[in-house]
Amino acid sequence: MSSLATGGIVFACVFGGALLGLFLRRVLPEHHRSSESKDVVKVGMGLLATMAALVLSLLVASAKGSYDVQSSEVTQMAAEVALLDRVLAHYGPEAKNARDLFRHSIAGAVARMWPTSGSGTAELNPAAGAEDFYDEIQALSPQTDAQRSLRAEALAIAINLGRTHSLLAAQAGRSIPLPFLVVLIFWLTVIFMSFGLFAPSNATVITTLLVCALSVSGAIFLILELDQPFQGFIQVSSAPLRSALDHLGR
Repeated sequence: MSSLATGGIVFACVFGGALLGLFLRRVLPEHHRSSESKDVVKVGMGLLATMAALVLSLLVASAKGSYDVQSSEVTQMAAEVALLDRVLAHYGPEAKNARDLFRHSIAGAVARMWPTSGSGTAELNPAAGAEDFYDEIQALSPQTDAQRSLRAEALAIAINLGRTHSLLAAQAGRSIPLPFLVVLIFWLTVIFMSFGLFAPSNATVITTLLVCALSVSGAIFLILELDQPFQGFIQVSSAPLRSALDHLGR
């Protein structure tokens, strides 16, 4: 399910809870809405709001941490791509085929990770094209000590590049546990229901509850977007890799 659809569900649950509270206010007997009852509900909702705030902060930290880590790994990949191409360039014209294959492999990886079509989904398959390029480096026959050193350095960088790409693929799944999200939505729904339970039913109150429900669902939406950095509206920038790609083969 997309982040936008999940955010819509959160809004429906939270704002629906507020409307349910407004409805219950009308049908509950008067003694259920006494000042003593209000005090108990306020204390209980205060505890619930504190727990919800803690869980929400944990989800934000987890999603932001995941986003930052993968963004850093993309930048690291771009640096290794540029360095590997320069190492092969210094090896000599014998590495031209390897450089051409490397450029083609990186261009394909960028196209798969950041598809241009709006309906395309990111693919983080580290094996696509990588093995042929590695075999091409292995097939080089160095004639001098300098070439042997450059070939060994190119192999080491290629391995590190493949390791980073594999790590990105392994991190592709959501880092936020579904039970956390479900429990948080339930707590928020109950809190908003308590808001409506003791609030007068007028346009100002309903508008305020609507704006608050939109804000809460927007926060959940942003968390889920950060948790999937290669999909949706908030994506890891492809600029570092595209910049490195523009300089390959020169």
